[in-house]
Amino acid sequence: MSGLLTALLEEVRIEYISRMQATACNEPYLTAERLCHERLFLDADFLAEIIEQDPTLLAARAGDFIMNKQASENPSVGIIVCSNILAAALEGLLAVAVDREWLETDDKGHILVDDEELLKDSQYPINIDYSQSETAKRNISMGGASKLSQIFSAAESEYLDSLQQSTRDLDPYQRALDISSSYSVFAPEDISPLVAENPMLLGLRPEDMMDEDLFDGDPPAGLIISAHLTQMLLQHMLELGVEQGVLVLDSSGHIIVPDAPKAPPTIH
Repeated sequence: MSGLLTALLEEVRIEYISRMQATACNEPYLTAERLCHERLFLDADFLAEIIEQDPTLLAARAGDFIMNKQASENPSVGIIVCSNILAAALEGLLAVAVDREWLETDDKGHILVDDEELLKDSQYPINIDYSQSETAKRNISMGGASKLSQIFSAAESEYLDSLQQSTRDLDPYQRALDISSSYSVFAPEDISPLVAENPMLLGLRPEDMMDEDLFDGDPPAGLIISAHLTQMLLQHMLELGVEQGVLVLDSSGHIIVPDAPKAPPTIH
């Protein structure tokens, strides 16, 4: 686990005990739930640091962890990751409550929560704007080639080389598909440096970019980023094809592609 996250969860645990002691140990479940929602929807820059230390967080899925109905319909990567952190933290706080006898368990070890607590409104607003990042602004102002731009540049060079060495059998659209797939990043440890450099990637959402059958319609957070980057890279390749005269635009300015391409960019 990330050292930053470990320290944060310990702060939350200490604050939970303090709040409970200050309220005569009332509402142990709701106190834990409220505290977690207050503290664990992290801003983009801090969350990016945590993910850089622990890329496995990008394997998180939305599941049933997002309690805000509006946010759960098309959640950003940041909300998915934070909701999973929150769920783990809440479980830890409830274990503290059991240990201190603020809550009890049944004979199967299930934690028992008073019905009055469960029936209270538990909708929590999520006000984090993952389109804002001081880290991203700072990195852009420093200039130089970003990790993502290096990936795009390498893909561009390969595509242009393939066009220059073209034969009559070359399909420029299929070649763009192949290259955009081969340069896409899928592994959490490959995505996390891109997130650390530009935390605004945490604001990306599924947006119906992946087949509903994949991952039962609940893709890992990291693959949401991968899908967007793959699509961006493909679009870049196609625009290069137009510039090189091997692909053309229709009357509406859209790139004309084959009616039945061999395969879409690979999303594993």
